[in-house]
Amino acid sequence: MFTIRHLIKSARDVIPVVIAALFLTASAYAQSDPLPSWNDTGPKQAIVSFVERVSKQGSTDFVLEPERIAVFDNDGTLWVEHPMYTQLAFALDRVKTLAPQHPEWKSVQPFKAVLDGDMKTLAASGEKGLLELIMVTHAGMTTEDFQKVVTDWLSTARDPRFKRPYTELVYQPMVELLSYLRANGFKTYIVSGGGVEFMRPWTEKVYGVPPEQVIGSSIKTEFKMQDDMPTLRRLPEVNFIDDKAGKPVGINQEIGRRPIAAFGNSDGDLEMLQWTTMAGAPARLGMLVHHTDAEREYAYDRKTDFGRLDKALDAAAITGWTVVDMKNDWKQIFKN
Repeated sequence: MFTIRHLIKSARDVIPVVIAALFLTASAYAQSDPLPSWNDTGPKQAIVSFVERVSKQGSTDFVLEPERIAVFDNDGTLWVEHPMYTQLAFALDRVKTLAPQHPEWKSVQPFKAVLDGDMKTLAASGEKGLLELIMVTHAGMTTEDFQKVVTDWLSTARDPRFKRPYTELVYQPMVELLSYLRANGFKTYIVSGGGVEFMRPWTEKVYGVPPEQVIGSSIKTEFKMQDDMPTLRRLPEVNFIDDKAGKPVGINQEIGRRPIAAFGNSDGDLEMLQWTTMAGAPARLGMLVHHTDAEREYAYDRKTDFGRLDKALDAAAITGWTVVDMKNDWKQIFKN
């Protein structure tokens, strides 16, 4: 006879199996989740839906792999840009390093402001002053020498707030997104206003994006034979500014295909998102990272000197671009 005792015994046998099954199911789900640092909110759902639609054979939105191009801004989209752009921090350190060779800088702006730690005067020098700093501190050497200077600086420099190397202050959710897209046949590019040769030495290691898939601003270079060796020497002249309207131009020149997905965080990315998304079929995705988390990172948008998000934020409401709220949409900011 099947008694209460049998029921109890059966329950004791079954419960561990059920618990184990639930645990395995949860574990499998966690392992299969391609974006574990994202909360299950609108932006994550928009990404997954878009990727599934364009990569699934038979879908009305299916896109062939060669046409699955995704472009990403760097500063403020993939890594921190406050309290200043990382490349600007690099340039300021270079001024201090080179100052003993240039005693005249003690009385010449914007170099005097840098040496005096006068950030207000430096900011007042505007784009012209900052460009002069970049030209002087980034030129006058071979491309190989510059790569070594960048690599050495990144190995020792620390962010003033987080006390960590800048290459550790990349956004874990975006690193996962890059990997997720590549796993689904996308080719990922960085399209940044930052210097292309400042980024290329480290983007492959940090983001998985090889140097040939990095587009950025550049200064002119010239070929020279130096000690019977062929070299490219960096000149203090602007070659190309890959920002704002320059981004679609750079994409066209370097990629030769219109992307179907674009990710940015500021008005400097407005034209890139317009170029990517306002082109009709196939399905397209535009996304803006909105810095809303003052506790874990920073909170800023319309009123900031670095990464201003104003016109692009307004455009998002009209175009239907997805806006990522850092505070609410990301479980974590940086890799632990």
